[in-house]
Amino acid sequence: MELSVNTLLSLDGVMQGPGAPEEDTSGGFTRGGWLVPHADEDMGAIVEGWFTAGESLLFGRTTYAMMRDYWRQVTDPGDTVAAALNNRPKYLVSTTAGRSGADWGDTTLIADDVLGRVRALKDGPGGEIQVHGSWRLARTLHAAGLVDVFRLLVFPTVVGDGKRLFDGATAPADFTVEESATTGAGLVSLTLRPRPFTTGSIGVEDGQETIH
Repeated sequence: MELSVNTLLSLDGVMQGPGAPEEDTSGGFTRGGWLVPHADEDMGAIVEGWFTAGESLLFGRTTYAMMRDYWRQVTDPGDTVAAALNNRPKYLVSTTAGRSGADWGDTTLIADDVLGRVRALKDGPGGEIQVHGSWRLARTLHAAGLVDVFRLLVFPTVVGDGKRLFDGATAPADFTVEESATTGAGLVSLTLRPRPFTTGSIGVEDGQETIH
């Protein structure tokens, strides 16, 4: 199986609480709902496409609880995102939730050896296992080299403080851009595949600027 990270980001890399002020206030975050003024129909189609590509879902504890409480209220069979979240196999990474907390449909609890368990999932049969939100889990999987694809939807807003997908502690990486698009509202959709980090040099040789 391939593992993808799918998330919504501000221009300065914040992924916390995009949908509503009360969505995720941990750490004293007060700027939730920052995507709403920029949402458009193209955004909805892109996110639906993410979920269509997935076969199973992998969550950290906070995102799991937030999505469970919201999405299991959505019973419209025509809602692609709700159908995927409510019906597909899910894996919850948590040392504190306990089995009673893994109570959203077909959920398997991963309480130890997280990287080993994820590697075993990837080595098994199937299509794509997706991480949505779950910033700490996404960063841990990236650092371990377990993320095959990043799908990012970048919004033209600077949020400031908040949980970030990448920061100064992130493992260096380059990315191959497999797909890119811009929505009518100016959101930038990127599909990126990690590759080894490299550097080069810009200089002047024989009076001409060169790049090596």
